[in-house]
Amino acid sequence: MTSAVDLHGAPHVQRYLETNGEDGYHWRNGTTILLLFTTGRRSGEQRSHALIFREHRGAHLVVASNGGSDTPPAWFLNLLADPDVEVQVRGDRFRARPRVATPEEKPAMWASMVEAWPDYDRYQATTSREIPVVVLERVTDAG
Repeated sequence: MTSAVDLHGAPHVQRYLETNGEDGYHWRNGTTILLLFTTGRRSGEQRSHALIFREHRGAHLVVASNGGSDTPPAWFLNLLADPDVEVQVRGDRFRARPRVATPEEKPAMWASMVEAWPDYDRYQATTSREIPVVVLERVTDAG
């Protein structure tokens, strides 16, 4: 069986879900992966995405890079349209509130994400679009 390290997209998500992240949480070059569940802005269907992340002050950071494309990834457009998202880290699935990092906090967050995946700097250099860092904050039952 192929390891999730060699998988992308839907096959990676499927393996992650089947194993509660046992196969899929650890990915290439020491990165870690979370699953982001959004609602399709056109279809209304649940969409799932395996994304490199870093923890930051109790939240989870992801980068809406789309490989340096001039258009943002669909998952980013989906969460802008409907910010009611879920996140899964290994076997822990929870509701989250997404927000784009502020200009003041982004430099430190960006540096952390580039440390995890150095290609982010290259992606930013290939597009005129400012690539956002998205902060996923856990929503508790109380708030």
